[in-house]
Amino acid sequence: MTTKDFELLPGSVVSYLRIYLENTKGYSKLTILEYASDLRIFFRYIVAKKADLSPSELPDDYNLSYIDLDFIKAITTNDIFYFLDYCNSELNNNKSTRARKISTLNGYFSYMSAKMRLIDVNPMDSIDAPKKKKALPKYLTLEQSIQLLNSVEGEHKERDYCILTIFLNCGLRVAELVALDISDINFDEETMVVTGKGDKERKIYLNKACMDAIMDYLKVRPNDRVKDRNALFISRLNKRMGRQAVQNMVYHYLEKIGLGGGGYSVHKLRHTAATLMYQHGDVDVLVLKEMLGHENLSTTEIYTHLLDKQLRDAAKSNPLSGESHNNGSK
Repeated sequence: MTTKDFELLPGSVVSYLRIYLENTKGYSKLTILEYASDLRIFFRYIVAKKADLSPSELPDDYNLSYIDLDFIKAITTNDIFYFLDYCNSELNNNKSTRARKISTLNGYFSYMSAKMRLIDVNPMDSIDAPKKKKALPKYLTLEQSIQLLNSVEGEHKERDYCILTIFLNCGLRVAELVALDISDINFDEETMVVTGKGDKERKIYLNKACMDAIMDYLKVRPNDRVKDRNALFISRLNKRMGRQAVQNMVYHYLEKIGLGGGGYSVHKLRHTAATLMYQHGDVDVLVLKEMLGHENLSTTEIYTHLLDKQLRDAAKSNPLSGESHNNGSK
């Protein structure tokens, strides 16, 4: 879904996305598109349910802009429950995805009821989000990270190596990396300005590995026929490299070192950077929070929990861990 598709959404949804989330709350474009997609799925379901149809029977470009305030006021808590069941049984959404959809609906209906006072009853008042399993982040070991960097080759090896180096040293999100401009890098200070969620900027200090990789890449970076001349990373089509292209590149090298299909991804490189800095670099968790651009410290503290788990596992792996005084007594 793109912003061009907003014209197919109900007017109140567009107002919520544009006026409230974008202009008032300052949400990033990516987050707004995720909210828009969730609300489009929801309203398509409600329309189909009222017509005794399956949402799949509606055209992909079905226009929802006709939905008015009376339609929204008629949405009940039961409709929400049925929608969540549809997400579970038909869309196979996991708990995390369903929780995000609930969060999206909570935000929209709170806006309609509490903020704008356009509806008297909020159908989300009785809805609880599913409890999400707090899983420890998956990450590459130091040895695997070095192996990944050493696997880079081919026509775009300088670019690919630079991207992987920045991921593994700076912990950027993929959206942050593809948005980088050459002007975001201060070569004198050896720093980089990154624009994160909510368009919040943060300064990241670049180590020697990052600076060397950037300089090596800029020597071969294409300059002719480039559509976005300030974009740092350029695709084979001579335009700013997109998220999917970066993801495909990372998957290629993960596959090459035997980590394909094992739950590893671009985002796992962000976890890897954080884990390596915390465990091997003795980086304080508050510093890590600022570097990763986390809004809440609780998000960053998962890396301290990861270390705790490793310490427990190490203790259990001792060959004497199963011995006790009772086991040795007769």
